[in-house]
Parts: sequence; structure tokens; C-alpha cells
Amino acid sequence: MKEKATSFDIAYLAGVSQSTVSRALRDSPQVNKETREKVQAIARQLNYKVDKNASNLRKQRSSTLALLLFEDPTTDESLINPFFLSMLGSITRACAKSGQDLLVSFQQLSDDWHADYEDSKKADGIILLGYGDYVDYEEKLAKLLAQQTHFVCWGADVLGHPEFTIRSNNWQGGYLAGEHLLNTGHRNFAFIGNACEGSPEFSARYQGFIDALVKASIDATQIPHFDAISTESAGDLATEQLLASKQVVDAIFCASDLIAIGVMRALKRRGIRVPEEIAVMGFDDIPAASFASPGLSTIQQDTSKAGELLVNNLLKLINNQPITDTLIEPKLVIRQSCGAAVGDSDAN
Repeated sequence: MKEKATSFDIAYLAGVSQSTVSRALRDSPQVNKETREKVQAIARQLNYKVDKNASNLRKQRSSTLALLLFEDPTTDESLINPFFLSMLGSITRACAKSGQDLLVSFQQLSDDWHADYEDSKKADGIILLGYGDYVDYEEKLAKLLAQQTHFVCWGADVLGHPEFTIRSNNWQGGYLAGEHLLNTGHRNFAFIGNACEGSPEFSARYQGFIDALVKASIDATQIPHFDAISTESAGDLATEQLLASKQVVDAIFCASDLIAIGVMRALKRRGIRVPEEIAVMGFDDIPAASFASPGLSTIQQDTSKAGELLVNNLLKLINNQPITDTLIEPKLVIRQSCGAAVGDSDAN
């Protein structure tokens, strides 16, 4: 016997054709159970391993998915939003369950995604994650659509193809945040985070927040809004701008947890107590939210479910199966940064 067994060796010992061996090792129903078990037993005895490269070549597949991150620029390029690290973990596990390899890169490094990945056979499809400028992002999505690239994304809808997007109900998350701040007795609010055409997810959070306050007869025109990308330093800077404006505020809703942590840092530096003087609410529920002091009340996005749906939907697209758009409901996580309301309890 050769050092490395082949499917032809198994076929000889099993008394079947090589194509039957291939089908049996894939558990194909075209091969009867007795033959499948016989072939698989011989393969185990010979310590036979499927040549993945040869198999992929025959199928014209790489069995690899590309995960591309698209984030706001920061001063330290080694930093990645912890929310996307959680997503990366869930996507990696989902790929492993599906027998797929995962290739991770940054979208900013190329303007020719389809050629870099699917068209060059490095990946069978693309998963897109990010909080970057959606105006630029949308142009690139249109190029992917034109090239008929298999892709799915997290966050904002793909224009004309919402089924390609897995997303959290951002409006509902903002509404839950507004309700909670109202329930904890606050009446003078501010919002920190970009809420413009380039940031549709943050805009939806802002609108849900405003709608909750308007329902409680709060004048939305009196609520100050300061722009910030999703970084601690941006939250810190926006807080300084808010305090310099001399507007009366007793609660701040932030478009992300990173912004909120920067806000609390700035308030602490100014000697302003959270939540006694100003309450702070975040969005995402990154791990650091529970370790902040005080613990950060926030809106949780289900990253485990999101990662699984992104991978499963992409594989369906690759296999020409139909998919539908998926909206994941967020969850209010109550900690200490907003104070207590009647009926509240710590969610951790």
C-alpha cells in the first residue's frame, strides 16, 4: 500500500467504482447504506483524508468566505470596534459548523472587491461588517450587485435588495433607550452620535429615541445633538462640546457603547457624577460595558444570532437558494449608569 491512501485504493478494497467512493464519503443517498458504511470503514482503516483542494477544484468552489471590515478611520489602525470582534467570533464559529474557512480583511484596502475575492476564486462570497460612511459604502455595494457577487452585510439595507442584509431593529433599540431614560426620571436629554445619510443605523437609533421622547410630550427641538463616530475619543470630545454649550442635560443617549464610555470618561474628568448628575445610555453591549464604572446601561444586539444568519444566508445565496431579509430584535440591558426605576433589575 502507498504511504498516502487514495480513493482508488478504497474503491479496489471495497469492490466499487471510484465515483461510488466519492459519493459514499459525502454520505450521498445515491449510495445504499451498506455500501456507504463499508466504504467509510475502509477509509478510516486507511486513515484516508479528502483532498480538499482537489474537491474544491472539481466543484469550482474555494470553501472559503471573506469577511471584510469597514470602519470609521481612527488614529490607531490596530484598534477594531469590540462589537465587531464579537461578530467575528460568532461568524468564525458559524463557518466552522458549515465546513467553511474564513478570510478576514479590511474593505478600505481595495476598491475592487469582486476582483479581489470572488472573481479571483479566493472566496465564494463576502460578508460585510462596518460603521463606515454609508454614502461611499452604498456605491461599492452597487458595484457588487452589478458584478453578481455573492454577498451579505450587517447593518443598513442594501438598496433594492433588503434580503441581503441582517440587521438589528435600530429604531426599536433607540425607542427602548428613550423609554428607559424616561422611566428613570430624566427629562433633559442629549444625543451623541452621527445621525445623517452616511450613518443610517445611528440615524434609526436617534429617530427611535426621539419618538419615545415625543410620545412623552418632550419637545424634540430642544434636544441637543452632537456628532461622533464610534470611538471613545469622539464621545469624549462631543461631551466637552455639550458641556461648553451650557445646555441643561440630565441624560445622554449615545449611538454606541464606545461613544458612551468616552462620554463617561469626560464627565468623570469634569467631576460630574454618573448617574447622580447625568445618566448615560449606550448601544451594542460590548464586553467593556459591564466592566465600566458605573456599569453601562445599553441596548444589546444579538451577535451570536447575527453571525449565524450572515453565514447561513450567504451559503444559501452561493447555492442559489432563496433568502429573506432578517430583522433581529434588540434587548434592554440595565446596569447602573442611568439610575434605577420602579421594577428595574440588573440584567447581568
